[in-house]
Amino acid sequence: MMKGLTLASLKKHYSLIPLFVILGGGMLLSAGYLARLAFKNPEVSWRRKSNPEPWQEYSEKRYKLLHIKDEPEYKKIKEQRPEF
Repeated sequence: MMKGLTLASLKKHYSLIPLFVILGGGMLLSAGYLARLAFKNPEVSWRRKSNPEPWQEYSEKRYKLLHIKDEPEYKKIKEQRPEF
């Protein structure tokens, strides 16, 4: 086995511990972001039969992760896309 991958060898090479902590945290954050994209994005449909057009329910909701400008009131803005 490679050095630094067992608990006994981590005690000898203690400088690798922050590396493993940062890598583990990065993997957890990326998995969480992918899960958020899969469940919150209106372009992803998990229930095709019960909700064939999921973007219709997001016409007045905020689903972006970060807004740089002031958030407009979506109910007052005229939609630019056609309704079917």
